[in-house]
Amino acid sequence: MKHPATRMLFSYWDALRGERAAPERGEIEPGEIRHILADTFVLELDAQREARFRLAGTRICGLMGRELRDGRLVDLWPERARHDMRKNLDIVVDETAGIVCGLVGATNEGDTVDLELLILPLRHRGRPNARALGCLSAQAVPDWIGYHTLCALTTVSMRVIWPAGRPLDVVAPALDATERRRRFVVHDGGRM
Repeated sequence: MKHPATRMLFSYWDALRGERAAPERGEIEPGEIRHILADTFVLELDAQREARFRLAGTRICGLMGRELRDGRLVDLWPERARHDMRKNLDIVVDETAGIVCGLVGATNEGDTVDLELLILPLRHRGRPNARALGCLSAQAVPDWIGYHTLCALTTVSMRVIWPAGRPLDVVAPALDATERRRRFVVHDGGRM
């Protein structure tokens, strides 16, 4: 996580959840994250795994040039990229894990901005994967915000944030000293 808003939101969420996979939606106190509310959103995840904005911060809406409430998250991407974003959301739902994505937003005028997207799972009234908390933030607020709006987002990187304490799927066996030496290989190389 590169952006201060992303790191702040993750730290807050991580402290709330404690040993659980995700905190309850009702535990979120907006005053505790007031410095990043403009970059923060809450998603509602329905039975068809459609993620719709319940709340979206003013800076996010300013970047997009419209109110995002009740809009679908995937609609921020061009049609050809929506399938990949749906797969990323499936990780949040199925694995109760967070995701962080590096994005590039572009305007019709040719301006671009580097963004970071964080989506973290929330429980809602005991139901897992009913809500998600996230933020969409720019390292620096572009000077054209309010004059131009983003027309397309492109995902350039994605990383899963696994819950702490989750066992690894594959555990490498410990190797004794003889086995480590046997596997050590030196390849001939040139000198400069």
